[in-house]
Amino acid sequence: MEILQNIVDIINPFVVIIYIISIIFVAIFTVLENRNPLKTISWVLVLIFLPVIGFIFFLFFGQNFRKEKIIARKGLRNIDLLSKLAHAQINRLAEGEMFTEPELEEKRNLVQLLLNNSHAVVTIGNKLEILQNGTATFSSIIESLENAKDFIHLEFYIFADDNLGGRIKEILKQKVVEGVEVRMIVDDVGSWKLKKPFYKEMRMAGIQIYSFLEVRFPNLTSKVNYRNHRKILIVDGHTGFVGGLNIADRYIDGGVFESWRDTHLKIEGDAVNTLQAVFSTDWFFVSQTELHNKKYFPTKPPLGSEMVQIVASGPDSDWPGIMMGMVQSVAAAKKYVYISTPYFMPNESVLTALKVAAMGGVDVRVLIPRKSDALITNLSSHSYIREMLDADVKFYFYEKGFLHSKVTVVDDIIGIIGTANMDFRSFEQNYEVNAFIFDRQKALELKETFFDDLKDSHEISLETWPLRPRIEKIKESFARLISPLL
Repeated sequence: MEILQNIVDIINPFVVIIYIISIIFVAIFTVLENRNPLKTISWVLVLIFLPVIGFIFFLFFGQNFRKEKIIARKGLRNIDLLSKLAHAQINRLAEGEMFTEPELEEKRNLVQLLLNNSHAVVTIGNKLEILQNGTATFSSIIESLENAKDFIHLEFYIFADDNLGGRIKEILKQKVVEGVEVRMIVDDVGSWKLKKPFYKEMRMAGIQIYSFLEVRFPNLTSKVNYRNHRKILIVDGHTGFVGGLNIADRYIDGGVFESWRDTHLKIEGDAVNTLQAVFSTDWFFVSQTELHNKKYFPTKPPLGSEMVQIVASGPDSDWPGIMMGMVQSVAAAKKYVYISTPYFMPNESVLTALKVAAMGGVDVRVLIPRKSDALITNLSSHSYIREMLDADVKFYFYEKGFLHSKVTVVDDIIGIIGTANMDFRSFEQNYEVNAFIFDRQKALELKETFFDDLKDSHEISLETWPLRPRIEKIKESFARLISPLL
């Protein structure tokens, strides 16, 4: 025992030294990267209070790869073409040739911002259909898949091999038999339940399927924190889908929840080509094959009058385009901003924009679910409510099941539907894609739906919210502390 104690006495100083060096190393590393100070402080505190676990977490989740560009976009012909089109449209904006409606003219700064930070080309002549909930969404998706003649491109964060996933799988296999090209990307973490036999079955059927950023050693620590959260479907280059729904039964039947409230968007028109460009970039990354054939970007006659910008952001983009678009939308609002989101953990820029708008007289309302599918994020979301209420932002809890809808509507003219949540991860780390819609009719439709959802919700009162149990406030505060790391 004495020998063992001597060994422990010798080892302990080395452990302390290694512990101190690791904290100093992480602090210097994060400071030199010029990160958000809040994130730097959060990581240092995690390391101090959880020395071993904290350091492991930093290796897995603390590395910033935006500057390194996990996906190299430059040189891709589709991206180069979008860049040229975006610059041409910026010139048209400067010359006053882009808009005819006064209301749209007021949003020119937002349009130009998205052109500059994401090469989000403005497309006009689109026909859009807002799909509420899983039944309507998957009915439309399955119909489009069954009518496919040339190619099908799917990209989903979650693809489950359950009843819904199985049905879509069989449709895809049949389409290959009919001569349709099928390409499919699933996120390796989001779809981790898919096993090797599933991939083998799909490939043997002629479906080209890849897992995005596989989480395998030794590259685990450089990839696990950057997930492809996009939900994209393109059929024959003429029909596209984007929004909040993944492929799994719970998006229809609610799973463990009473119901699952979600929103998706069906697009017909030129915006499908810009959605296809996002898929093509991701496809090049997973397959090293560039989809530049004209058949994947067909010319289409005008099908409607809705104007759309498809904005993609992630570690591969120069700027956090979706987040910047949100900030500009809120900052320019004159009447109202209505937001539906499953998680509310905004960064400082979005948080400040919402407070400034509300305190300046804009009607700002945020709808989040009462019950969540993630405990820590739910607690963290609650930690923001008091300061938002203090700034005159109205907050609501959705009570009828789980709200997973990711929608923002502004001033009867801007509607935003997509995959990005109102949180750090979606704005800064995940690969996301949102549709920014400039159309009065669609904005009014989203506004009406928002108020319909409020009927199944209750408003959080500034008088009663502070009265909840102290233990809940403590848990929320700790969750808030690590929210920049989630």
